[in-house]
Order: sequence, then C-alpha cells, then structure tokens
Amino acid sequence: MNGRSRGNAGNATKSDRSGPRRGRLMMLQWIILLGSLCPMVDGQMKIPPETVQQWAVSFGKDIAALSARYSGAKLLQKKYKDIEGTVKMEEVDGQELVKKFAEEMEEMLGRKMKSVKRLAEAAEDADLYHEFNETLEFDYYNSMLINSYDEDGNSVPLGGEFPLEENEHFNKLPVNTQQNPDILNGVYMSEALNDVFIDNFNKDPTLTWQYFGSSTGFFRLYPGIKWTSDENGVVTFDCRNRNCGGIYYSEAIYYTVSHFKLLVEELHVKGEGKVKYAMKESFKILNEAAALGQGSLCNQAIMLITDGAMEDFQEVFEEFNWPERRVRVFTYLIGREVTFAENVKWIACNNKGYYTHISTLADVQENVMEYLHVLSRPMVINHDHDIIWTEAYMDSVAQSLLLMTSVAMPVFSKKKETLSHGILLGVVGTDVALRELMRLAPRYKLGVHGYAYLITNNGYILSHPDLRPLYKEGKKLKPKPNYNSVDLSEVEWEDTEEKLRTAMVKGETGTLSLDVRTSVDKGTRVMFLKNDYFHTVINETPFSLGIVLTRGYGQYIFIGNVSVEEGLHDLLAPDLIIASEWTYCETDIDPAHRKLSQLQAVVRYLTGKEPDLECDVLLLQQTLFDAVVTAPMEAYWTALMLNTSGIEDGVETVFLGTRSGLLRFQRYTGIEKRVAKSFLTSTDKENMFTLDHFPVWYRRAAEYPAGQFLYYMPRQDTRGIGETFTELISRYSIALSLSLCVSAAIGVQMTLELLESRFWAITQQCSDVEGICPLRCDRFDIDCYVIDNNGFVLVSKQRNDAGRFFGEIDGSVMTTLIRMGMFKRVSLFDYQGMCKMNSHSVSSARPLLSPFYGLASALKWFLSNFLLFLLEFNICGFWHTEHFAEASSHKKKGDILQPCDTEYPSFVYEPSVKETNSIIKCGRCQKMFVVQQIPDSNLLMLVVQADCDCSRQYGPLTMEPEEVKYILI
Repeated sequence: MNGRSRGNAGNATKSDRSGPRRGRLMMLQWIILLGSLCPMVDGQMKIPPETVQQWAVSFGKDIAALSARYSGAKLLQKKYKDIEGTVKMEEVDGQELVKKFAEEMEEMLGRKMKSVKRLAEAAEDADLYHEFNETLEFDYYNSMLINSYDEDGNSVPLGGEFPLEENEHFNKLPVNTQQNPDILNGVYMSEALNDVFIDNFNKDPTLTWQYFGSSTGFFRLYPGIKWTSDENGVVTFDCRNRNCGGIYYSEAIYYTVSHFKLLVEELHVKGEGKVKYAMKESFKILNEAAALGQGSLCNQAIMLITDGAMEDFQEVFEEFNWPERRVRVFTYLIGREVTFAENVKWIACNNKGYYTHISTLADVQENVMEYLHVLSRPMVINHDHDIIWTEAYMDSVAQSLLLMTSVAMPVFSKKKETLSHGILLGVVGTDVALRELMRLAPRYKLGVHGYAYLITNNGYILSHPDLRPLYKEGKKLKPKPNYNSVDLSEVEWEDTEEKLRTAMVKGETGTLSLDVRTSVDKGTRVMFLKNDYFHTVINETPFSLGIVLTRGYGQYIFIGNVSVEEGLHDLLAPDLIIASEWTYCETDIDPAHRKLSQLQAVVRYLTGKEPDLECDVLLLQQTLFDAVVTAPMEAYWTALMLNTSGIEDGVETVFLGTRSGLLRFQRYTGIEKRVAKSFLTSTDKENMFTLDHFPVWYRRAAEYPAGQFLYYMPRQDTRGIGETFTELISRYSIALSLSLCVSAAIGVQMTLELLESRFWAITQQCSDVEGICPLRCDRFDIDCYVIDNNGFVLVSKQRNDAGRFFGEIDGSVMTTLIRMGMFKRVSLFDYQGMCKMNSHSVSSARPLLSPFYGLASALKWFLSNFLLFLLEFNICGFWHTEHFAEASSHKKKGDILQPCDTEYPSFVYEPSVKETNSIIKCGRCQKMFVVQQIPDSNLLMLVVQADCDCSRQYGPLTMEPEEVKYILI
C-alpha cells in the first residue's frame, strides 16, 4: 500500500504475516502513533523503524506474559475447551422469542388494566350513592410531620390547623381548600377507593402507585407518603394523609416548563394572523395523523382563540370537516367587545364544539375547561371507558428519575340528573415501571450486544438501552425537555428509510436486518455490527416490542448441564456474584421475599428452603454450569496471592464474566492502595451486568478475536482543563468463545504506572553490539506513545496525555495517518444531544399591555400548560416540583441548554496496516514519525520527532460533537 504525506512520500506496509520478524504471543492489540520521519543525519535516519519494531515486539511479549499470568486466561480457555463436546448448542429463533416476550408483557399489563377498571367502577359507584353536603367538615392530617419529633423526642401531632401561606412558587397566591365544599365532598366520597387500592395490591403485588385525580383539584394516592420540601425549602403541595390514601390538592397550579415558557415569551404579534391558512393546516395535520393511525384515535379538536372573527370560514369546514364533523372546533372570544361574536359562536356550534366568551381574568379558569365536558359527554352517555396508556415519564413521586408509563381511565358521574351533561369526575390510574416490564425480556437470551426495546404507536420510545433521558446541569441530573418524545428513528438512526419504525408504528410483526454503527465507552469508541431486528405488537396496548440479535453473538445459545449439588457448591464461592438487576428468581410477589438478594433467592430455591419461588430454570441451569466451569479460577488466583514471589505492585483486580450474568473477581490489592476503588462496585454500572447492557469490557472483548487480549484505558468523565486523573488504570480483557457464541470474558486491571514502567524499560534497551543506541525515548527531541485502536493515548512522556485522543495532541501525525489509511474516521450521530442556545440579546422587559393582551396572556398560559398536561398525561408528575418554575426566574439564553442533533467522529485503526513511517513538511522543518503495531494486541507504538512544530500547518483533531443545522426547503 502506498501512502503520501503532504511532503515527501511515505510508505505503509500491509502484511499477511502473523507478526513482525520475531514470534508473537497472544496479546491485546495496541495502537501506538510514532513521529514522522526526520531528515537523515550522517547518512542515517533519525528514527530507525527497525528499532521501533524491536521495541514493539518486546513490549508485546512483556504485556502478553503479564496478562496471561495474572488473569489465568489460558486455564479458563482450557476448561471451556474440555467441556465443549458436552454442551448443547441451540439456534435462537428471534421471531418466536419476541412473540413470547410480548405475550408475557401483555399478561402483565393486562393485570394493571384490570386494577384500573376496578378503581373506576368503585369511584363511579361511590359518587352515585354520595349525597352532597354543603356543610361537610373534615379532619386534616399533615403528612409532612410523619415520623417527626419535637425537642423532647416526642412525636409531633399530625392534626391541627390547615396552614395557608403566600408563596413565590404559586405567584403569591394562597391556597384555601377548607372552604371549598366540592373538594371536601370529593375527598369524602373517594375514601371508598382505599379498600380497592389495598385489594388491588394484594391481587397484584407488582403494582406501584395507584391514584384518583379529581376534576375538582385534589389527588388521592396509594400508598400514602410523607411529603417533603424541595432543595429551596418550598413545599409545592399540601399533602394530607388520612387512613391509607394520600391526598394532594391545590387550587392554583402554575404548571410550566421552562424551555416552553422561554419560547412562548419570545412570541410577538406582527400584523394580522392568517386564520384561514392556519385552520386549513390544522385540519391537514389532524387528517394525516388519523390516516397514519397516530395518537389515541379518539377525539380530535381545534381551539381557536381570537378577539373576533370577521368571517365564518364555512368553505374551510365544507372542504375538511363536513358532513362527518369528525374534528370538533372550540372557540374562545377574548375581550369585552362582542362585535364579531356571532361568527365565533357559529364556528363552534356548527362543528360540534363549544363557544366561550372570556371577558375577565376570572373567566379563564372558570370557563376554559368546559370543552372537557363536551368531549366526555358521548362517552358518559354510551358508558365508554377508554383505557389510555401514556408516553414514558419520570417517577417524580418517588423522585427516583425512573421511567414509567401509566394506564388511566376516566371516571364519569352516573347520576340521572347529570347524565346528559357528561360530568367528568376525574381519572383513575396506576403506574408501570418500564424497567420491571423489560425484565420480561432477559438479557442472557439476547446475547452480549442484543437488547429489547418498546415504542408507542406514535413511534416514541418507552424503553431502549440507548435512550438517555437525563442531562447534567451543574452537578444535578435533570430530565431533558423532550425525554419522552424521542423517536425510534433518532436512536436506530441507521434505519434511514424508516422501514423498522413504520412497521412497528403500524403494529406489524416482522423482521429486518441492518448494518449498524454503535458506540461504547461513553460514546468514544465505535463498533460495527450486523443486527437482526424482530418486532411485534403487544395486544390490548398501543405498544410494540422489538428485540435485536447480533450476528455471531445472539444467534446461538449453549446449554450446559451439571448437578445442583455440584453447581451450588461453586455458586457459594466468596469471589462470585450474579447480576443483581437480572431476574433469576421473582422476589416481588411474596412480601417475605422482597428483602432477598437474587443470589440469596437462588440459593434458597435450590436448597429447597423456598420451593414456591418462581425462578428462571434455564438461567439457573446456565449459571450453575458457569459456576462449575469457572471454579478453578478462584484457586488459581488465590495461589498467585500466596506465592512467595507475590503480586507486582500495580496489579489490582482480576475479573471474569459469563453470559449468565455470573461475575468472579479477585482483589490483588487492598482498598487502601487501590487506585480504582469503584471498579466492580454497585456504583460502577458501566462495568457490571445491568438490565440494559453487558459490562463494557465484555462487549469490547467480544468484538476482538477470541483468545486475544484487548487493552484500553477507561474513559474519564470528569477530565477538564488543569485536572489530573484520579484513576490511571489500564484494563486487559479477552473473550473466550465456545463454538458459535461468546461464552465468557476475562480480564485484569492494572495501574497505568505499571504499564509505563514496562514500556520505558524496554525503550531504553539496545541491541547494538557497540552499545550505542541509535534511539531512546528519553531524548528531548523524541516523543514516544502507546495508543489503542481508537487513537487514545495510554503511554506518553506527559502524564496528562493519558486517556486523551492523540489527534488533540498532534494533529499533523494523526491527519497523516488518516490520509495514509492507517486510521479511518467514522461519523456517528446523536439525536438526543443538548446544546447551548444561540446567544443574543433578549430583553426581559415587556411592553405595556392592554386589558385585552392581559386576558390573552392568561388564556394562552392556561391553555398551553393544560395542553402540555394532556399531551404528557402524567398525572403524578403534574403535581410535582420538577414541572414548576418561578415566574420571576430567568436565565440568560446563552446559558440554557436545549435539545439538539449532533454529529461526532470516532476513529478506527485498520489492522491490515502493520507498520508505516513518513515525513511531514512543516514550514522550515520536517517531522518524521514511525508507527509499529504491537503484536497480538490492539495497540500501536508511535515514535515522533519532537523538535519540529507543525501546529501552524495542522490544527488539532478533536472528537467534539458539532450541532447539525437543518435548512427547511
């Protein structure tokens, strides 16, 4: 292969040999970028490629021996080889698997729907037999004081006066519910639900929150909780606990979203609105949604807010809405003037809508809700109780930031005197934790890169391992403004024709294959996979389920067989744990089992102490098999620690994992000396088996040739200008295959200091018979690096270079390597990014508003916020602090993050190019570099001439994402 730099010609050599001139041991591939070829001095090259090759071979042998010794990988390879003939290999049928998962999810969600139906029936019956009492009195209990004690240690009484205070959070409005008989009667009537709450929970212990949200403004929740203030000491709602149901209510709720509010405030009136055009576009959007089966397919409505209509737009309605009148039109006439009232009223009445005249601020809240009764009236008369499933939302009640979905049902008044009015009493519902739902698609059946995902019939994601609903603002994690409207096409973006999305939105059953680029290690490294997608609908819901099986990893599963006695003995080894987020045995059904860990539950089941536990027999069988096969590793690792030669300083942890979620590890270094203190702890999700993914070292090893070590440095999240690494760690990991699938991965974690000491010792060696070394890395005019196959530096003279992308350090050499074909730039896309808004001066001052604009603003606020509520339909979240913002608080626009799409690069080494060297011309000097692959590893050795500065000619190559700008045509 010939490559050419900007200056003189260089050369790159492709080789079919197993390694350089000397024999090579099995190792991790490392990428080492070396400096460009320099001018000859006294007839000799300044950087002899032969010397660099000698270093690379020696360093490769050294780290291979180090890896093999402390990991015991060869012993584990032998164990799997010995049992290969005894295991049963089965091909995974993806279509049957996704159907089975969908049926189990349908059954689980069906139980939730039955619970909600019982609540709706109980609420309607309670209202039917309740007689309104104008003078009803109520005893209040302040749940904020639960488990509170006074200075003497006595429990604080929960009863007493109902305090009301003005608060900035509510725009200084006091809340007075004691004098509202509608709320008091509703609270009293809905107490009948408490028994149903408890009965539902006894029938289905997997239920989470159950609730009744009243149209009068209170919220009854089971189980009741202690209400706490937020970080500012503000109690957003009054939470009163009586019997088993928590009651929340507030008469003035300023529900607002900061990002939406910012955009609304920038709207300005410019001339006359084109109402006819807007009306036509509205009908087109609704018709298109109906044709595509998007949305709930129930009611469709248009709201027209105006200070008068000079025409009735009859031709628009004749074209788009008559005679079916499928779309209702609700009109709101604002202001005291009623010059054009007849037209506005005619529009509503001739399109099955409702006309409302808003003349004062008091009318806003009093009359704007009338459309709800209009929409619900046919359902009441026909006794229709449509079940609604929501988009994903955050569980703000528990403040856990877990994604949930809710199933809800309307509650109507069945009293004869109000039946024709269609009175909506409220909504009952229950939450479903999406993580619990996804447990029904166990990871071990999908393989190392496989996964399951859920979407709605609008194409929005409910659950997906690549969904990132949170972003960091300072040190705090917050939900992204659009976290529950991320489309499947924004995550599975390789599906450029949206064939997968279209089929799933339509509820079809099918399969699709895609070549995909995916990233690991916090988005810095790319993998190329061939994925098979299988999908089907979950009956009785608007959801579709998909699973992904990756070619070579998810197509097959092996099943071993050992006795329970033998497996249980090895399962109880002190170095062994199993995936805590996986479901080996169901511990949520019986309250007596809820405190058991998964390992404890497995042991109690296998020993016969808890025979009634529901366990995954296939997963237990595989776990026992893996425990037996990997058991010799404990003895091997222990023997190393007891050996008189001891463990080298810097070797910290050895670890292995299997497809069954089994994890063994041995700490060679005590906690007081260990650098990577969090590695393989409960907080280290990236390196553990979780509900969403296999450990990153397992996934990366699976992409490397079986039996060869992969070497990398963990990506640091907190690195910044002037900061030093708190964890300078390198990791080896190796995948072990069993016939057609990856059976296990094993690795060693060592400090970077140990790796550096081995490298610098080798680069000081010299084979010259006269003892004169032609090259040494400690020379001032030479820089030496070890980099991995994605271009990240592991070893450098400058310790701060460790973990950085080499292109940021030397753009000239990296650019040349890309041009020569030794590295390839790969574009990746992130459609869930957060970018700073474009900075420009935005005045926070408002012009003087006329009374008309005051009413318009109030109505705009009320409708926009209520529409947001309807769109998200998050009843619990509606009542909690994450959705509230003080009216007076404003951020500078340039400081606010908003959702955006970004493109970012990743770089991949081309392994067919074993070595190369070149000279880069940079003004008055020339920079030489030599690159040599380190045998049987994912590493490269790179030696660069350091006394030629090319920064003016070549800027740094960064991996920073760039926002994608779109041009509307």
